[in-house]
Amino acid sequence: MATQLLIYKTAVPVSRARHADWYVETRPNYAFSEEVNSVPLMAVEFPQAAAEYAIVFAGSGNEVLPAVILGVRGDENLFLGQDSQWGAKYIPAFVRRYPFVFSRSGDRFLLCVDEEFPGINREGRGQPLFGPDQKPSPYLDNVLKFLQEYQAQFLRTQRFCARLKELDLLEPMQAQVVIENGRRLSLGGFLAINRDKLKALPGDKLAELIKTDELELIFLHIQSMRNFEHLRERLALAVTEPVQQPEPPTEFEAATASGSHGEARVH
Repeated sequence: MATQLLIYKTAVPVSRARHADWYVETRPNYAFSEEVNSVPLMAVEFPQAAAEYAIVFAGSGNEVLPAVILGVRGDENLFLGQDSQWGAKYIPAFVRRYPFVFSRSGDRFLLCVDEEFPGINREGRGQPLFGPDQKPSPYLDNVLKFLQEYQAQFLRTQRFCARLKELDLLEPMQAQVVIENGRRLSLGGFLAINRDKLKALPGDKLAELIKTDELELIFLHIQSMRNFEHLRERLALAVTEPVQQPEPPTEFEAATASGSHGEARVH
């Protein structure tokens, strides 16, 4: 596969023929996320993510997904420390699944690995992808289970976003972050819940949202928007060069990977 999904460069299907003697270093190193200012978020992650990130929605037409904002300026992840460690308690599943990803082939999903991930090696460092019997290792089995669960949560998240669009609750939004000396940075290109439209929903529609736990997700999204202030604090520490004023809006970048039920396998 070509470059895709923000952080993946050369993802190819995992196979015995190609990867029988390959290993993956599992020591935490998130340098691969250095140039992304947002990543997709699954609905199940809202409770943990809302405490530290601003959760927004991104996409166009019918393809809308939640995402967490990692930076205000393009190609900058403010949650990445100088030691390549993650600077928050909760790490989005999109980041944790790297260097693995599903690729859809018809009604099947193939487990792929980004071969440009620095932790991949043939020197025996880390976890093997296959055992001496040429069967997937326990590590690879756990990776497959994690991605299968991720895919299931992706479908649930799609349904949640479809409900928001059906109820016409989303509207374009632009965030402005004021840093030292009154300088401003703007971030646009994302969607947020319109509170007035939410309050105006008929009782039966609100009851449906409550029954499906989707109203809780909406409140977590609204509450998380306060974290733009924490983003400002991170940006203030990262800014080392003068910023021209006014600063043009930075477009919000987020991946929306399509998916549906299907068979997942390793070749």
